[in-house]
Amino acid sequence: MEQTLRLMAVHAHPDDESSKGAATMAKYVADGVEVLVVSCTDGERGDVLNPALRNDPEILRNLPEVRRREMAKAQQILGVRHIWLGFVDSGLPEGDPPPPLPEGCFALEPLEVTTEALVRVIRDFRPHVMTTYDESGGYPHPDHIMCHTVSMSAFAAAGDQGAYEQAGQAWQPLKIYYNQTLTKARIMAYHDAMEAAGLESPYSEWIARWADRGERAITTKIECADYFALRDQALLAHATQVDPDGTWFKVPLRMQQQIWPTEDFEAALSYVPIPALESDLFAGLGTPEQASALATSGDLQIAYDGRKEAR
Repeated sequence: MEQTLRLMAVHAHPDDESSKGAATMAKYVADGVEVLVVSCTDGERGDVLNPALRNDPEILRNLPEVRRREMAKAQQILGVRHIWLGFVDSGLPEGDPPPPLPEGCFALEPLEVTTEALVRVIRDFRPHVMTTYDESGGYPHPDHIMCHTVSMSAFAAAGDQGAYEQAGQAWQPLKIYYNQTLTKARIMAYHDAMEAAGLESPYSEWIARWADRGERAITTKIECADYFALRDQALLAHATQVDPDGTWFKVPLRMQQQIWPTEDFEAALSYVPIPALESDLFAGLGTPEQASALATSGDLQIAYDGRKEAR
């Protein structure tokens, strides 16, 4: 008999899991949910964003191994399982026009190759719910956009035994959500609270750039303020990728917990109806046994397609 609900969070690089939905994952782990983070790449082409570490000899010599150790530490802090999907970081091309992406990178892999790899993980772990990025990738990094594309492709294929037969027994995740942590509404709330408290807001430039930015349809708010400190510890574990004196940590933790105590998600596809505003990623799935029976029933119909609203 199934005893546990399972959540899979698919991310482009190590550190993404700690900046997008980490408090939610920690909350579910504490509630007895089994959580798996999938890192599509190992982040070997990432920049060192912590000024104190930019000239560290080991980091300069072997950034991929350092990032793997950072990921292991963040994984331990959050209490999640973790797997590397095994693709090569594409890097973030800069320039006008930007240079071509490097041959063999994740963003240039054939979709059937990346989909098959993720379908294998889905069928092995058997998640009831998945999270990933929206079609913009959250920001226009080629790996984030590919992460969205492969997540949606694998979500659709995993329950079809005729697709990728060699990748294991069919299993259909019942919901897939987009992380929507950095919404304009949340950043504006932090900005206004900082100014009202007489503190310098770190978000003035963000807001100026976002003047014409629309808002996504938030369907799901997870109360997880008690896990914000754990989220920050996990993010700081990625020491090469985070400036401890940077924007991420300027808003006092207590203020964050009071002003915006949730992490927010956008339902993309679901085999059960999605209400106007959920407070649980597993809403509507019933017990673990009921959810697993539904995931293997083979005759599911999409009950909610939020992608139609986003188009």
